[in-house]
Amino acid sequence: MKKLLYPLISLLSFQLSIAQNSETKIDMVASNWNVSQETTFERFDNRETLLLNSGRVTVKNHKFINGTIEVDVYANSIRSFAGITFRKQNDNMEEVYMRLHKSNQADAVQYTPIFNNESNWQLFRERQAKVSFKKTGWNTLRIEVNNKSAEVFVNNEKVMSILHLRTDHNIGEFGLFALFNNRFSNFRFTTKNGIDNTKTGDNNPIDPNIITQWEITKARPYKEEELHFDDFLKEKYTTVMTEESGLLPISKYIIKSSSGNFEQNIEDYTIAFTTVYAKNSGTKLFSFDYSDRIIVYLNGKAIFKGNNAFRAKGIQYMGHIDINTNKLYLPLEKGANKIHCVVIDKANGWGLIAKLE
Repeated sequence: MKKLLYPLISLLSFQLSIAQNSETKIDMVASNWNVSQETTFERFDNRETLLLNSGRVTVKNHKFINGTIEVDVYANSIRSFAGITFRKQNDNMEEVYMRLHKSNQADAVQYTPIFNNESNWQLFRERQAKVSFKKTGWNTLRIEVNNKSAEVFVNNEKVMSILHLRTDHNIGEFGLFALFNNRFSNFRFTTKNGIDNTKTGDNNPIDPNIITQWEITKARPYKEEELHFDDFLKEKYTTVMTEESGLLPISKYIIKSSSGNFEQNIEDYTIAFTTVYAKNSGTKLFSFDYSDRIIVYLNGKAIFKGNNAFRAKGIQYMGHIDINTNKLYLPLEKGANKIHCVVIDKANGWGLIAKLE
């Protein structure tokens, strides 16, 4: 009996290994896709293709954990975005896309987590790449996912490594994303077992002065005339933790009243609050950045207003954030000092990062 059992186990293990590494192709026909927006399936350039006009579609009856996802995208010189979504659960997911009209520019390929239906590319400036795309024919985008990390390839050339995928998901739906018209073909994927990797983050040293915990309110539509500091003290606050870098990705924790429509969103705001204790009265340096806009209060007095929104300072202004961008010398009183930051956002990344030195 044992003589028969061992070969059987070996055969099953071999078959499982083959299945995990074999490629599955998802044909571009409507029956294979979950579709909820303007989508056309048609034959083009001797291929079955999917023409997607802004939105996301996911593969039916499949979930993705680890492995490879690959798709061909037809060359496009008109402003548009075309990419792959994976580990999607409701309105949270990972996303990598090509900006084919930005060929050979620093932000031709971008990675962003989607939190509560909101893109966050402004918060992750380090997760973009300069890539030259083919001007005609098809460009191939491939993502190789391994647990909490991923590598991105365009036309078989590695263009980006993501050491820390930002959602907490390890499984979910997967499929395609487009903003404006893009044509996709030859969608395929493989599944693989994840391999343990000791690299768990971006390996940047942690500054001990960084504020790593905030109290935040729920999101509300922003109307300047309705903003009164006395109301801040009546708010209900929730404690949230930042990433190791100090970045607070606000959309991860609260849902906006208007989301998923990019610059067509209305502005929402949250109040991020922290307490600073001083043994004696004196001055401390407060370094910070934000997206999109902010009003900073110290002990009930507004001391700073700023606008860091996409294109706020010119057509090419991206609105990325950096902790050393803004500096205030705070006149602290002896005892408890209250910092309230009204952080206002429309789209592309709702964030706050700060430290006290």
